[in-house]
Amino acid sequence: MKLLFDLFPVVLFFLAYKLHDIFVATAVAIAATFVQIGWLWIRHRQIEKMMWINLAVIMVFGGATLVFQDEMFIKWKPTVFYWLIGAVLFISNWLFSKNLIKVALEKQMVLPAAVWNTLNLSWIVFFVIMGCVNLFVAFNYSLDTWVSFKLFGATGLMLVFIVAQIIFLGKYLKDTAVLVVENTDNADDGKTKSKIE
Repeated sequence: MKLLFDLFPVVLFFLAYKLHDIFVATAVAIAATFVQIGWLWIRHRQIEKMMWINLAVIMVFGGATLVFQDEMFIKWKPTVFYWLIGAVLFISNWLFSKNLIKVALEKQMVLPAAVWNTLNLSWIVFFVIMGCVNLFVAFNYSLDTWVSFKLFGATGLMLVFIVAQIIFLGKYLKDTAVLVVENTDNADDGKTKSKIE
């Protein structure tokens, strides 16, 4: 469900392009991103930093697309977004010793420090590659192809990457489950002992 919500502006961008043109689609994407953030604020009173970055990038590059009537700017938007996220992950980890992937996921799983670092690095590399792939498609294929890639290709690559991450983390997720079960059993034993005493 969250994936569909995250894709909301991209889906509307795709539909608006198919029904009108790239400039109408860009305006729709900007409006949809505002609506998305407004909905999150009303529901949770909290917005993820990644969504603020996305809003800033779509405002700058989408706005430039509309002002100059040049599709080149909106083609650059996904790449700039991917590279910004990758840069944030890199700078946070290597300059401030703060692994943002660990911050986001440590409540769900227990991993060795080396694995957290590998996970963080893999996301950085993924975002760099995604930025490059977007530019390759945007400037070597038709606008129709790029718009389709933006929705189906980029989403598909993201899903494949996430599945690969889950497979990579499979062993550690099992260890985490065992640890949780053991901790639960120990807690139950403690309660039983207390009752006996």
